[in-house]
Amino acid sequence: MDKPATRARQALTSPPRQAWRRVAWLAGLAWMVLPSVQAATMDPAMLPQVQGATFEVVIPKPVKDPLSYEKPLPFDQLPYQQRTDKYYSVGTAFAIGDNRYVTAGHVLSLGIDSLMGEPALRDASGHVYAIDKVTRYSLHEDFVEFTLKDAPKVTPLAVNTQPAMNEVVYAVGNALGTGIVIRDGLYTSQTPEEQDGRWKWLRFSAAASPGNSGGPLLDKDGKVVGVVVMKSPDENLNYALPIDLVLNAPANLGSIDTRESYQLDVIEDKHTGPFKAQFPLPKSFADFSSTYQKLHNADVDQKLHDLLAENAATMFPNGQGASRLLHVNSDLSAFPTLLHRNSNGNWVSAKANENKAVLPRNGYVSRAAVGQQVMFHLRKPDDVTSKQLYGDSKLFMDLVLKGAPMQRRVGAEAIKITSLGAPSLERNFTDNYQRRWQIREWQMAYDNGLVIAFLLPVPDGYAAMVRVTNNRTEHEDMADMKELANFVDVSYSGTLAQWKEFLANTELLPSVLSDIAIRFNYGDDFKYQSKRLGFAYTPSLQKIDADSQLVLGMSYFEDHGKTVWDVSKVEVKSNVDNAEHVMVNRHVAPSDDLDDSFRNHWGKIVNRSHPDDGVPYSENDMTYIGTVSGTKASTETKPDVLYTAFYGVDGPRPEDAMKGKLNLLLEKLQVNEH
Repeated sequence: MDKPATRARQALTSPPRQAWRRVAWLAGLAWMVLPSVQAATMDPAMLPQVQGATFEVVIPKPVKDPLSYEKPLPFDQLPYQQRTDKYYSVGTAFAIGDNRYVTAGHVLSLGIDSLMGEPALRDASGHVYAIDKVTRYSLHEDFVEFTLKDAPKVTPLAVNTQPAMNEVVYAVGNALGTGIVIRDGLYTSQTPEEQDGRWKWLRFSAAASPGNSGGPLLDKDGKVVGVVVMKSPDENLNYALPIDLVLNAPANLGSIDTRESYQLDVIEDKHTGPFKAQFPLPKSFADFSSTYQKLHNADVDQKLHDLLAENAATMFPNGQGASRLLHVNSDLSAFPTLLHRNSNGNWVSAKANENKAVLPRNGYVSRAAVGQQVMFHLRKPDDVTSKQLYGDSKLFMDLVLKGAPMQRRVGAEAIKITSLGAPSLERNFTDNYQRRWQIREWQMAYDNGLVIAFLLPVPDGYAAMVRVTNNRTEHEDMADMKELANFVDVSYSGTLAQWKEFLANTELLPSVLSDIAIRFNYGDDFKYQSKRLGFAYTPSLQKIDADSQLVLGMSYFEDHGKTVWDVSKVEVKSNVDNAEHVMVNRHVAPSDDLDDSFRNHWGKIVNRSHPDDGVPYSENDMTYIGTVSGTKASTETKPDVLYTAFYGVDGPRPEDAMKGKLNLLLEKLQVNEH
């Protein structure tokens, strides 16, 4: 969740900061190389104590990497220290008492629910000290106090709780992950914290770089006046938390008191509210991490619940803004996208600019960024069966990576990732419309990254919703995506051969297909039967073979007072590359709140006007003929639902031939819905 109060500032943690962007296929460690920093002038007698009491905060690098790459990673391009170090250097901490250490809260938070391991401290000689207990913590003030196992003997830094304005100060820290350096500037001003003005930040002009977070801000005598926490991106004034707030914080207590926002991609509204809790300390880092994560997850769940409750009256399918979408037919698109509420308050289907990449054996991958996720349509290669694809998640991701390359940057090179290996999590999920999703997760331990995929089996492969994030926000992303699954707009398309395989996977089919019978025999007949509609035809109408294509156009519409996700259009093509096709469309009488365009369109259907008058016509080098099937309107009868039936073929055709084709389609067409 966003923290509006801290958006304008930049935390001073060193790499690995989260290099993954949620809708980007690029991951890697972005190490910044800058000129060397020289120590500022300070009483030489103070330097040993300052350096001895100041430590790097480090996180262990993952030992194993399950990913596969196009070639060996060129670690030789990295500086010697970076490629040989077993740890990532992420921040700074300092001793403030006998086995009492302080750092910025966001520095240790890098270790919460981390794939890399627990944070620790490292001294100038390279000795690493594990954290024993977390003893004080404040999320809103952004500090944490803790003890170490087998703590070293160091002289703690003295403190000054009343620093003088415009005096020299020294920022001490692990700048850019290169070891402890000292830089000077002035203590220039104070500024209230943004949320409620409960305290004032110290502002200072001493340089602060990634890695300085958590380090001490010292006065001219080497006494601690604050904890360095962040910088302003647009000016040379940085932020420190006054040290007296740390000293006066309640002992043995973890405190959370911030205001955070939650937003769901399908609406512009946000829910902003407090994230407030307290929990007892001391705790081991593992217990601290677990406690914090549980509180955070509960807050995420509550904010999502509150956001949906606040928008319940207008959340699809409720409210006037949903009426238009509930009265339009499917566009037959096999590419999944999201319904969303636009700035006019109307619900529409997001238009995505697909990026398509070809795979072997007639396969392809289409993808587009929609909100925080990448939407995919994977058309499986012909040599991959549905059973193989749906049963092997590694295979799915390997195919996706061929068409949508993901890279890991090392030094100056971006190396293609060829496989993420087996997923770390596999489970199933059924959305509100009884569509059965396969949820899969892949861990990217080298960057604490996570790939979450919601996979919807479709006749020709998968429709998928994929989010690239970090492991710590897994619960939030999972909750998001489960809710977003209810807003996915997609149709089911495939050749008859693909449909035959797909329909055999009964445990993965959406429940709507359990009420639909699709039967065909190549070269003989095709039959479609549902509670709403039935029709059948033979090759005398059009060819029926393994390469014929069936598309079920899916829509959201009302049925006896309940919104359903069901078939609103059926199209069968004689061949995937052939223009000849038959189509049956469902139309519903417009509600009173819709504009005249809906009523005019409905009036033409009711009156059997062109193009539904049974008269052939030409358009875009095609010849079409169509009519209306269902209850005919009269003074006594006002139908709520009507179906139109069409036949189309390329090139000019005689009128009697076209009418003969339409009669063949109507011969076994039965509308069961009134």
